[in-house]
Parts: sequence; structure tokens; C-alpha cells
Amino acid sequence: MKKLLTTALFASALSTGAMAAENNTLAQYGLTFSGNVALTSDYRFRGISQTINDPAIQGSFTLAHSSGLYFSTFASNVDFDGENVPHLELDPSIGFTTTLPLSSKIKPTLDVGVVEYNYPSHSKDWDWTEFYAKLTFASLITNGDSLFTNVNYTNDWGGYTGSNSWNVNASYSFPIAKGFGGVLGAGYTKADKDIFGYGDKKHDNFTDWKAGVTYSFKSVSGLTAELDAIGNNYNTSGLPNAVKRETGTGAVFTLTKTF
Repeated sequence: MKKLLTTALFASALSTGAMAAENNTLAQYGLTFSGNVALTSDYRFRGISQTINDPAIQGSFTLAHSSGLYFSTFASNVDFDGENVPHLELDPSIGFTTTLPLSSKIKPTLDVGVVEYNYPSHSKDWDWTEFYAKLTFASLITNGDSLFTNVNYTNDWGGYTGSNSWNVNASYSFPIAKGFGGVLGAGYTKADKDIFGYGDKKHDNFTDWKAGVTYSFKSVSGLTAELDAIGNNYNTSGLPNAVKRETGTGAVFTLTKTF
């Protein structure tokens, strides 16, 4: 854990200076470069652990144009139960964002695109593609809050299952006190085959949820801490203990530095 934290802080320091210099050059072309580095106690994807409940170091970088077009990539270590499984995830995505002037006060941001979940140096059977549409509402109820919603679709859930799947999600973040905030989220995933590939239809859908608190460090710009309770109602009846561990409710702590 200490080694991961040191690596994350080192990457953060390098990226901050590099991005500041790069953005000065890119601005004349209508481009901006942004990103973040995070250290988390457990990498959770829709409520399910991608690291068998172990820590992960992650990074996300985005190159955006003033027209709304952008290219982004996300990277994280992963660890799945079993032999000959991936240990690195690299997800490039391309999309378009625009503001929708629904009214004088409500102007959500629409984000549509496609993401490719890749596991380099491993079997292509694990790779899969997903299309998404997101709406983000800022200061919807109170100043400083944010409502995020999304709909995702893939015809190859998880790569190895070959399943059609829909996912819908909504999360709400809001200020509590100076430096502190709250976050609430829930999602639903439905597939036409078993999510984990065991061939049992009773495992083809689940709901996930998250509730937590955040803290923004005043002394370090862009540094935030988040503590969440994350879980889901995935039916693990008759499945291996490893699956029960990956889907169990747990506390997740994350440090994130944005640039």
C-alpha cells in the first residue's frame, strides 16, 4: 500500500507540471489536456470488485477540443480470481459533449461516446466495447451540487460472456460543509446471459449502490479524499466464494489528484 501511495504521488507531481506546460501550447488549437491520478483501496466497477478487494492505482487523461470532441483513456491494475487472468486494464474512449439549454436555469451537459475495455498482453476474449450517453446537471437543487445520469449498452458484456447488456445509473453529489460533500448513487445492469458466465439466468441482472462522503483539501489544489460504502444485490447463490467476495458490500477509500 505504501509503495502504491508513493507511486501515485510521484505520478501526480510529474503530471501537474507537464500538463500546465502542455496546455499553454494546446490552447492555441482549441485543445485542453486534463487528467487525474487515484489510489483506491478497492477498484469497484458497478459495485463489483475488479481487484479481489485489493488496492489499485489508477489514472485518467483526456484531450478535449473546444468543439466538444474528446479522446480519453483510463488505466488501472486489476486482479480476477483464477489462473491466466489479466492484471492491467486500459480503456480508451472517444466522445462528444455539448450543453443542452433546456431552460434559462437548467442546462445539462450531454456526453455521448464509446469506450473499449482492454486488457493488454492478454487474450482478446476479455476485451469488449460499450456505448454510452450521459447527462450531468450542475447546481440542480442547491449551489454546488451535481446530478449525473447515464445509459450504457454493449453486445459483448465482459468480453467472455458474449451477452447483450444495458446499464443505467444515477448519482448525486452535494456540499455538506466547508470542504465536505456527500455522494449517493445507484445503478441497474441487465443482461441476456449470466453476468459471470456461469450459464444461470438467475444471475443475469443486479442493482448496485454507493453512499459516501468526500473531502477537498484546501492546502493541495485538486486533491480529494472519498470514503464510500459500496454494494449490490447480485445473487451469489451456488457460486464460488471468490465471486461472493468480489460482490460483497464493503468500505472503499480513495485519494484522487486532478490536474
